[in-house]
Amino acid sequence: MATPKKKHKAKKSTPKEAKFSDRSFWSTVKQYAKSIGESALTTAFTLKNAFHDERTPTWAKTVIGGALAYLILPIDAIPDVIPIVGFTDDIGALAAAGATVATYITDEHKREAEEQVENLFS
Repeated sequence: MATPKKKHKAKKSTPKEAKFSDRSFWSTVKQYAKSIGESALTTAFTLKNAFHDERTPTWAKTVIGGALAYLILPIDAIPDVIPIVGFTDDIGALAAAGATVATYITDEHKREAEEQVENLFS
């Protein structure tokens, strides 16, 4: 008699395994802060703050992680090194993610983001 094969559960991807890290996020922000622009950085920091909030659901963290990963990854639809237009696709990804998870963005996330960006440019 054949022994039944054990079923292995597929490992679920969690926000902790997102393709971005705080270190790579900060590295990109410091390198390209002026090119990205204050408004887009505020959106990025707002999303980052929501990502780290335990109240944000996993699916929303996955959306946020994807947008932040797109921001920091060197391979883009429009290369970031192209002046003026280089970050337009990144900004679009941030805006789309922000709109998708808007319900989970709090005033606290926004306020912290504004302070973070202000400190970055001061």
